[in-house]
Amino acid sequence: MKDSLISPLPAIFRDSSLPVADFLGKLTCSKNLSPNTVLAYRTDLAQFFSFLLQHLGLDDLSAFEPAQVTTVDVRLFMGALMQRGVQQRSVARKLAALKSFYRYMQESGSIERSPFSSLVSPKYPQRVPAFLTEQQTEKLFNEVLPSNLYQVQSMEKGALEASFVYERDRSILELLYGSGLRLSELTGLTMDALDLAGGYVKLTGKGRKQRIVPVGQPTIDALKKYFEVRGNFFRIVEGEEALSPLYVFITKRGKKLYPMLIQRLTRKYLESVTEQKKKNPHLLRHSFATHLLNSGADLTSVSEMLGHSNLSTTEIYTHVTFDRLKEVYLKAHPNA
Repeated sequence: MKDSLISPLPAIFRDSSLPVADFLGKLTCSKNLSPNTVLAYRTDLAQFFSFLLQHLGLDDLSAFEPAQVTTVDVRLFMGALMQRGVQQRSVARKLAALKSFYRYMQESGSIERSPFSSLVSPKYPQRVPAFLTEQQTEKLFNEVLPSNLYQVQSMEKGALEASFVYERDRSILELLYGSGLRLSELTGLTMDALDLAGGYVKLTGKGRKQRIVPVGQPTIDALKKYFEVRGNFFRIVEGEEALSPLYVFITKRGKKLYPMLIQRLTRKYLESVTEQKKKNPHLLRHSFATHLLNSGADLTSVSEMLGHSNLSTTEIYTHVTFDRLKEVYLKAHPNA
């Protein structure tokens, strides 16, 4: 694989014969993992081999043989992480990255056996995701972000700009909640991926996996209003006769929206509807999944719409729906 795909490698691998570049290149090209995931693997590998240098009393990895690593070494590494306060979830993720690297070396014939094959990842409690209640989402879209708040009478820059920002923000939140998009999917959403007439959006999620997700009528209406206001704003204020942006959601200067801006606007609008600590875009994605399951949607369909590669990832939301069913039972059943 070309080093440019994952360069620069950490300095610790500079004089090493370990096939780190090839491994990370394969993750990028063959496994279709996201750049952030590949970066996390690279960081985990550097951290593990830095620990080994210190543990084995080596100056560098020039004379290091991967077969030298034992199960005891790996356990000591895990213990050191936990002693430093690293959460079990993070330790499990690092262990998975190292297992994957050693499996790659086995398959390529660099080593005969892996010290990770007999290790079991540490168990960690699953966190039930926070979500908005259906009453809170109604308040968000009917009171905080009502569709009829802005009726622009003036063609002045200030009025058009305020209308553009409001309709953009409202359609962003409608799409996050209405179709369960991830933040990265929202920022990267292009105009050609959106089909309002057909009522769907084509998304490229983690691992470059593509999926088609329905878009509901409230979201379609919000997007149509946003596109109308956006056209007026750029035509009249910016003097652009035919604005044809690549991305669906853009800044006042016509640039692609950046994640921090969406984080800020989401927090701003959710402040008045929930006391949840994390008022981020993922809260709306969690609400999308939870409300679907509460309304009787099957787990497989919800998993497909969320873009989960494993059904067990979606099962976390069943804990929420079970709690909801239990609450209804306790209130309604005479023998509860």
